[in-house]
Amino acid sequence: MYTIHSGLSHNKWDNSLKPVISIKPGETVIVESKDASDGQVTPSSVPSDLNKLDISRIHPLTGPIEIEGAEPGDALEIEIIDFETKGWGWTGVLPGFGFLANENYTAPIDLAGPALKIWKVGSNAIAKFGDIEISVPPRPFPGVIGTALSTRGRFSTIPPRENGGNMDIKHLTKGSKIYLPVFVKGGLLSLGDTHVAQGDGEVCGTAIEAPMDVKLRVSLHKDSELNQPLFETYSVRDSEFKEYLAYPGIDSNLWEAGKKAIKGIISVLSRFMSPVEGYMLASVAVDMRISQVVDVPNWIVTAYLPKDIFPEDVRPKLRVV
Repeated sequence: MYTIHSGLSHNKWDNSLKPVISIKPGETVIVESKDASDGQVTPSSVPSDLNKLDISRIHPLTGPIEIEGAEPGDALEIEIIDFETKGWGWTGVLPGFGFLANENYTAPIDLAGPALKIWKVGSNAIAKFGDIEISVPPRPFPGVIGTALSTRGRFSTIPPRENGGNMDIKHLTKGSKIYLPVFVKGGLLSLGDTHVAQGDGEVCGTAIEAPMDVKLRVSLHKDSELNQPLFETYSVRDSEFKEYLAYPGIDSNLWEAGKKAIKGIISVLSRFMSPVEGYMLASVAVDMRISQVVDVPNWIVTAYLPKDIFPEDVRPKLRVV
């Protein structure tokens, strides 16, 4: 079994990069992943430090890994075996970035950032929001995992693509298998942007970002017809909570419906914490789901806030009215 160190990283999709290691199909590797800031955020960081981030370093990916025998037209099968966290993580609002970045607000509502929350990660991820200690169960996954693109050049890792990339799918956790198309010889697999936990949507632009080690087994399927990512996972109920407060956003524009749903949840959370803290907590724990798209002209996106992450004495107070 190989260990691939996080110092062997890049943050652009570039099929001219030389592989840092070559493995045979069926072999197991441990991939060290840096956090999304490339170590610029630490457990002692404060919100103003986010203004100093070197954005050119964001999204360091460990790799690329060459899989022997992989050729264009094949597919890689990556089994995610396990994760090892490092005891901490962070969630932040970076000015100009996030689902609600371009919204206009008046005092006392301010979602612009910078804002930062440092989490202690053990059996649960714990941080204080307002006067409330929030406890979120760790469900680690790689935010970014992908093969090299077929086109030469250097491409941003921020948008997801046909090679996988920055999908931020929280169900790609322990026990899952993801299948990725091979576009160049060797496949050139890379991963990074590891998350301790995240809500579906990652609305403020960050989850619980954290360095960690990811154990993988990589297999090869010859002459596949796969042209985009596909994955298998266990019951999504394994990542659900027992009780929710849900806020439907209703609009003729699906994007705006999503914004209304998140704003509604933030309005509820703002009774217990600052609005920007509510925004960060929504990014970590709130699941956005499309409830319906057929009852034109209006669509519904619902934001589900889990009550389980709050202390028991607070949960009855989580209500809209």
